[in-house]
Amino acid sequence: MTRTGDDGSTGLGDGTRTGKEALRIEALGELDELNACLGVLRAEPLPDSVHTLLTAIQHDLFDLGGELSIPGQRLVGENRTAWLESHLDAMNATLPPLKEFILPGGSRPAALCHQARTVCRRAERSLVRLSRGEDVAPAALKYLNRLSDLLFVLARFLNKAADQPDILWQRNR
Repeated sequence: MTRTGDDGSTGLGDGTRTGKEALRIEALGELDELNACLGVLRAEPLPDSVHTLLTAIQHDLFDLGGELSIPGQRLVGENRTAWLESHLDAMNATLPPLKEFILPGGSRPAALCHQARTVCRRAERSLVRLSRGEDVAPAALKYLNRLSDLLFVLARFLNKAADQPDILWQRNR
């Protein structure tokens, strides 16, 4: 145990120290939380292809954390966003078109996926706030935006795989 953070500061990967309340640390924490959510989702029974996809995404998120811990570092490029989009498009092609909004839920894996999506959106907002005053790779912002889209589609895909319908929002109930 180093105890160097007892004063409210933490070390970055480049050796500098910053306050634990800094936007960079907040964004790092939210990426970590998102990664943990995906780890919980991966603990569920999932199709092998989904397990493999989520594992790769977890590695990407760890790389994004590396970018944040060493300002100016670039580890996740546009190619990773294109990779996400290809998976998103392939999954979406197997689903019926949406005619209504859906509520988070359905099968347990789908519900966990929806939860991960909301954490992803929060991490994205945090990264956007950081980018307003510090250097953040545009590819990182795009990756998180596309990841939240993929997690939405993945939740629907998981419901379909579980033979569980999506829960449609009822307007005038």
